[in-house]
Amino acid sequence: MDLKSKLEILADAAKYDASCASSGGAARDSRDGKGIGSMEGMGICHSYTPDGRCVSLLKILLTNSCIYDCLYCVNRASSNVRRARFSVEEVVRLTLSFYKRNYIEGLFLSSGIIKDSNYTMEEMLRVVRTLRNDHDFRGYIHLKLIPNADESLVTEAGLYADRVSVNIELPKPESLDRLAPRKNIRNIRRSMGRLRATIEEAQAERKTFAPAGQSTQMIVGADDASDSAILETSANLYSSYNLRRVYYSAFSPIQDSSRHLRLSDAPLMREHRLYQADWLLRFYGFGLGDIQSAATKNGMLPLDIDPKLAWALGHRHLFPLDLNRASREELLRVPGLGVKTVERIVASRRVRALRCDDLARLKVSLRKVAPFVILPDHRPTRLSDRDNLARLITPPQPEQLSLGFDVA
Repeated sequence: MDLKSKLEILADAAKYDASCASSGGAARDSRDGKGIGSMEGMGICHSYTPDGRCVSLLKILLTNSCIYDCLYCVNRASSNVRRARFSVEEVVRLTLSFYKRNYIEGLFLSSGIIKDSNYTMEEMLRVVRTLRNDHDFRGYIHLKLIPNADESLVTEAGLYADRVSVNIELPKPESLDRLAPRKNIRNIRRSMGRLRATIEEAQAERKTFAPAGQSTQMIVGADDASDSAILETSANLYSSYNLRRVYYSAFSPIQDSSRHLRLSDAPLMREHRLYQADWLLRFYGFGLGDIQSAATKNGMLPLDIDPKLAWALGHRHLFPLDLNRASREELLRVPGLGVKTVERIVASRRVRALRCDDLARLKVSLRKVAPFVILPDHRPTRLSDRDNLARLITPPQPEQLSLGFDVA
């Protein structure tokens, strides 16, 4: 099989892994005349940076052949898909060639399990070791780790990669036992725990080890886990392993699907709402109980409105807030106000009391904010009927979805 055909197969096979971004990576570049490539510490792999730029990386599998037969995976052993495998030299050549043509800013490398965990990890390490040591490649590298690999191999991976990740796969351990019997949740968590300890030890000693930290991914909708259960697992992962990100990937049916799997797509809007809720937990001061209180009785987040608005409508007795007097923490709970906007409001009101015109200048959506705040020239009507208020605040949305970071 020629290289182009391999790339077509193995790039397509890698698209199901959402956990790739470079936030927090160490800045490196070749403008000093040394090495190849650069890494600015921004999101890549067709991710959008805060200023709207789209940056990318070569995202491939070393192979889509796998000895495991995880029922939710298109690359499982029993799946009827075309198989391919790169050599180490081919991945290195592709990465350098694509970078020099300005197609990419780095590499995201994962793989199916070849022979056994250690053999697979060793092959992936050969790729990144060759890039760093033989070619002085300074671009971003994200390496997906194999949970059962020897600790020495996992440790070496962090010396070459900016970010490492071990996928938790599914939110419920019993689901992993049923759908991926050869994977063990204890091994996955043990690997994540070792990574956290090694990263923290390196930071304490001011050494470089996976400077962009570790992340993980959960498949949404392959089992019966509710949104509340998924977010509970995420909260536990963040606190236990100091993760940079938990990624959510909506399950979609695959060919030759097992009868143990659902046969309909998980709505992309559900994935979107989980990202929004995740952002609230990490940056807006919301607790897990706050998010769960915004869910329906079956533990699912509403799809028609975002979780922040759902929480506010469920706690109407706390509103409206005086925008010129409320604390920063209180303002972060107001629908329509993002973290940066709240910082600008707090800074601006030190000079003078803010009015409606000032919010417009701060690019605040008056439609969304107005029912929840008091200003010198604005006092809202009573927050009453939930459905009518939700329709008033939330205009019709286009079909296109973002990654879910808009939780204002």
